[in-house]
Amino acid sequence: MINPSVTFHVVPMEAIHGEAICKWSYTPPYNIYGWMPWEQMQALGIEFGDPQLREEQYISILNEHEVLCGFAQLFPMEGVVRLGVGMRPDLCGHGLGKLFVDAIVQTALNRYPDREIDLEVLTWNQRAIRTYQKCGFTITDTYERRTPTGDKPFYCMVYDK
Repeated sequence: MINPSVTFHVVPMEAIHGEAICKWSYTPPYNIYGWMPWEQMQALGIEFGDPQLREEQYISILNEHEVLCGFAQLFPMEGVVRLGVGMRPDLCGHGLGKLFVDAIVQTALNRYPDREIDLEVLTWNQRAIRTYQKCGFTITDTYERRTPTGDKPFYCMVYDK
């Protein structure tokens, strides 16, 4: 267990954060959450490799020592903001998820006070599902979605304000 007194705060994602995130390596089966190389994301102008998208939708989560611990995308849709969440691999599974996700949810509530908050999670990712449930999310739907390795089952989870 990592020190339970850790605190997280949210800042706009900087390019240096995006570059660091692209170097993170998750162990299977979580390796599906890895990113392509930073230079490729920038060249293609996708996700946080696109400076405008990074500024508008991406946030970085830092600890009390200003160390990058993760990121989130706050993707605005009609009446909803959809969260995409990523924690640094070496921090996963150490009981920090609730504090981490709570910081992201608070940012989404502040930025989009009138919108519902939801997220998608692969149905096999019970570690993440338990964390989201502890943070007030409920499974509302199940569906298949395309991933880099083919169609996979996902849950949609909605935050209960």
